[in-house]
Amino acid sequence: MVSSVFADRPIKKLVLFDVDGTLTPARLGISPEMVQVLHALRKKVTIGFVGGSDFVKISEQIPVNDFDYGFAENGLTAFKLGKPLESQSFIKYIGEERYKKLVNFILHYIADMDVPIKRGTFVEFRNGMINVSPMGRNASKEERDAFAAFDQIHQVRAAFVKVLQEKFADCGLTFAIGGQISFDVFPNGWDKTYALRHVEDEGFEEIHFFGDKTHEGGNDYEIFSDPRTVGHSVTNPLDTILLLKQLFLDS
Repeated sequence: MVSSVFADRPIKKLVLFDVDGTLTPARLGISPEMVQVLHALRKKVTIGFVGGSDFVKISEQIPVNDFDYGFAENGLTAFKLGKPLESQSFIKYIGEERYKKLVNFILHYIADMDVPIKRGTFVEFRNGMINVSPMGRNASKEERDAFAAFDQIHQVRAAFVKVLQEKFADCGLTFAIGGQISFDVFPNGWDKTYALRHVEDEGFEEIHFFGDKTHEGGNDYEIFSDPRTVGHSVTNPLDTILLLKQLFLDS
């Protein structure tokens, strides 16, 4: 039976969303049309977001209080109706010595990479993971778009991930490509399916997930393909809107 706090929703389903590329363009704000659609959707079902970024970054893009559940850093930082749930720590898992070896290797590798643009913040430490960007996260939208086009041809992130998987095979880590310019590093099992730990016993009839990086190696793949979810692959926020209308709002 669904939690009594969601008893007013006529459809006893949970709909979860990736953020970048699904609810918003990468690192940009949500559109008024998407906000309107989510408001209509929330009258029918329970909704939540599952992002890889930290809560502060996600809150810069979307109105986090418009969601019943908020899962930042794949659910390692979690909220239900604005109240915090249990969190986890990447540094406690991996330990300081192994962490230093990992970061030192990453920074040396990036220093030797030949990519068209380099800016700043190549490794971003988060509560439940680190985020690695060969070009650096301090880049403009135009620079991000240029790197994404370069990476699509040369696959520099995929090659980087392959090297790390081999070098740190004994560390129990997952390397997941997401967004336009980076990839996440986190303990095995701490992908977006981690968020399901917070909701799987809530009694929902179905848990739907919408994401754009649903291919194997993308950071939506695990939750998209998990047997506990009904996965929907989208190409951009407009695609998300059209699919939501088709599945939940036009009937």
